[in-house]
Amino acid sequence: MSNSLHAVFHAIANVRNEQELKLALMDKIGEHFGVQHWGIYFLDEQPTAEIDVSGIPAVCLESNPVGRYVVERHAPAHEQLLLSPSDWKNFCSRHDHEHVMTGPIVCDGRLVGTLNLARDRGNPPFNGNDLADLSALCIHLSAKMATLRANSKVSNSLVPNPLTVRELEIAELVAQGLTNAEIGEKLWITQNSVKQALKRMFRKLKVSARAEMVAKLQDTQVS
Repeated sequence: MSNSLHAVFHAIANVRNEQELKLALMDKIGEHFGVQHWGIYFLDEQPTAEIDVSGIPAVCLESNPVGRYVVERHAPAHEQLLLSPSDWKNFCSRHDHEHVMTGPIVCDGRLVGTLNLARDRGNPPFNGNDLADLSALCIHLSAKMATLRANSKVSNSLVPNPLTVRELEIAELVAQGLTNAEIGEKLWITQNSVKQALKRMFRKLKVSARAEMVAKLQDTQVS
């Protein structure tokens, strides 16, 4: 096993909360897998039976075979494991998603998120070694998530927070001045998904505007 993967494991072990995961892995994922794009996507809390396959941005189009494979089997996959290159292009024509690979993040027996990797056109496809490394990485991510969420349940019982981790991530990007389209691109979700999430967040916080939401969250943090 390469030293760079050990560095990823070490970074995961030292993460204190879900929001820190991306920052901790920012450079290490790209270095190890040779990808130009990657992201961690956390599902909103919902019953296992109601997981929205089309909403998981494992690749760039809805109802894709790679995403469905990961959801159904809780196992990593890349497009060439399931499709020929010509068939893959029927699902995705984006040059920045020439090759994709997705792995599951599992907690308490259910899928809570995915780790998504993409290579630009002109780069080699993912292979068996990449898939094995992603599988090992997802085991570490899943174990860490189980610990973080167990700790979060204790914390939330003391200081309830109306927003989910995903919604807090969106709120942070709103505070940075990003548009819905820009937020969707950063989080690997559709612009409509961002719009619907903001509607839920407004209802939870009893606000009617982005600036009002940001101000209310900042006041909560200060207090």
